[in-house]
Amino acid sequence: MSGEAIKNVGVIGAGRMGQPIIGHLAKKGFSVHVHDIDAAKRGAAQERGGKWSADVNALAKTCEAILICVGYDRELRELLSAKGILNHVQRDAIIAVLSTVHPDTVRELARRAKARGVHVVDATMCRGAWAADAGTLLSFVAGPADIVARLRPVLGAFSTDIVPTGDIGSAQVAKAANNMVMWACLVANHEGLVLAHRYGLDVEAMRKALLTTHAANAGLENWGKNSMAWADDDMEIVHAMAKEKGLPLRQAEVVQEICRWLKPVRFQLEQYGKKKTRRRALRKKTRR
Repeated sequence: MSGEAIKNVGVIGAGRMGQPIIGHLAKKGFSVHVHDIDAAKRGAAQERGGKWSADVNALAKTCEAILICVGYDRELRELLSAKGILNHVQRDAIIAVLSTVHPDTVRELARRAKARGVHVVDATMCRGAWAADAGTLLSFVAGPADIVARLRPVLGAFSTDIVPTGDIGSAQVAKAANNMVMWACLVANHEGLVLAHRYGLDVEAMRKALLTTHAANAGLENWGKNSMAWADDDMEIVHAMAKEKGLPLRQAEVVQEICRWLKPVRFQLEQYGKKKTRRRALRKKTRR
């Protein structure tokens, strides 16, 4: 299989990011095999051109490349455990981790897969769900150059920019850096616009003006679109990585705390900073 063009691509995880990826791959002529633990996603996956596979092991046997879009480290570990798909993946197949996880998780799984003749790389995605819909994602990809080269046409089906980052795990580092800046910008956008709002300025006019200055950022350009679904999880990974390196990230700590209480009232500037909202977020943080 080494060096041959990839024809069969598996997508494990047909959620908000996985669904548009399925459609882009099918439009590019790949045979796309899809699995998700939620069978209710079958219809949408098939409408986009995916072939539903109720048995994830059957998918693993069929595909030369498998894209994993699960949510958490533990799900990824279970999927690639001794009882998971590694017993069924074709030799020399590529497993690309699109999920945002700790770099050490990918490195560990790559070592485990290598013993079975399987390549695990990380290929993290940036720019958000609206870029997934448009097929304009940025993909950081980490792994041996020849494996990355084989995978590039697959990533190119849904990414307009593909940036190699080096050794396995480094794409996760790049994504962590992206997430730190992204969430900090989202918080700063809220605080800048709410200040303008409280002083009676037209918020939309202010937003458009800021996009012409050094304050411009993608979160401001796409104001109102971010669900903040993964803010807390993203920042937990950042803090775990920083702790391992003995690196204090003071702003990141504050950004995570703000994101926790901001999420329920995001983009509702009249709610920003209200004590009741902050108390609810504090209670949530205590229960974690």
